[in-house]
Amino acid sequence: MSFDEEEKQKLIEDVHALVSVRGNSHTNFVEFRTFKIVYRRYAGLYFCLCVDVDDNNLYYMEAIQNFVEILNQFFANVCELDLLFNFYKVYALVDEMFLAGEIQETNPGKVLGRLELLTSVE
Repeated sequence: MSFDEEEKQKLIEDVHALVSVRGNSHTNFVEFRTFKIVYRRYAGLYFCLCVDVDDNNLYYMEAIQNFVEILNQFFANVCELDLLFNFYKVYALVDEMFLAGEIQETNPGKVLGRLELLTSVE
């Protein structure tokens, strides 16, 4: 699907409003329109994936966990500022791990190797 900037901003706001008010006693899965949001909170950051309703929740929870672990290794104890000032590296990580919305690579060693190769070219 393609969205214009106004639609993208509305989606971000709607997902944030839905996810940020949920307490610890709730599951990390919530239906949103015709999809499902799978999310995890780490400190003050929410990592969210929008998936099909029939997809396996735990599979995507594990993908988020793997993504955060790789971020933590790549940035040596990642913080919000690392993500903010190095967003292009985060996008490169997303590109290495996901392809067309599906999980492509889960091996942290392979992903980190590719990221190191990409950043060495800079």
